[in-house]
Amino acid sequence: MTTNSGVRKGKRPALLLVGLDVAVPVGTYYLLRNAAGLSEFAALAWSSVYPAVRAGWGLVWERVVNAFAVLILLVNVTSMVLGLLSGDARMMLVRESAIGSVIGIGVLVSVALGKPMMTSVMKPWLIRGQEAREAAWERLMEGSAAFRRAERRYSLVWGGALLGECVVRVIGAYALPVDTMVWLGTVMMIVTLVGAFLVGGALGAGPMAAMLAAEARTPGVCGTTVADAGRAEGAGEPAVAV
Repeated sequence: MTTNSGVRKGKRPALLLVGLDVAVPVGTYYLLRNAAGLSEFAALAWSSVYPAVRAGWGLVWERVVNAFAVLILLVNVTSMVLGLLSGDARMMLVRESAIGSVIGIGVLVSVALGKPMMTSVMKPWLIRGQEAREAAWERLMEGSAAFRRAERRYSLVWGGALLGECVVRVIGAYALPVDTMVWLGTVMMIVTLVGAFLVGGALGAGPMAAMLAAEARTPGVCGTTVADAGRAEGAGEPAVAV
């Protein structure tokens, strides 16, 4: 039986690392910009050090790509490049949209590469630090096409929602008064996040949670592949394929 302390220990490391990948560079930027008085460009440059180190460490020592660290680094670089461009208030609104679109595109690209970025955020909440769920996750990832499709859908919903919001922001920046877009942009962001959470849950996280629960209760059933099912039927054994 998994204890409460085991649940907490299992959930915290993954969430902590994801939180650090986002919080450290953002916190560094605002600290250097507001408290230290550095220019926007300098604050962005220095706040890029942590994600750059994290991305390099993962690539060289762990042989994996730290998607969130790379994404934050790309956002910072995009911000620095766009910061060199001068313009009016509408250009500033477009700049904000361009930065947000980098995140949406990054999430969609991660799906195309077979490494859905939002999984690192979703998985700890579905696993809940339980060994049985962790083992069920691995079996489902290996043997259930439906489970993998739901995983991809979750990131697709978030990537599509973020990118779509940015496109609408750009159109609104030039089609509506600037004063209107200032408050409407915030409303659009909130609606997008809430919508992505609900739709992503219904199409991705929800079905995955149900399959995880079933697989954890009956190991090997939901994770059975079609090929395994065929072999089991040939051997006269019942099988359930997903």
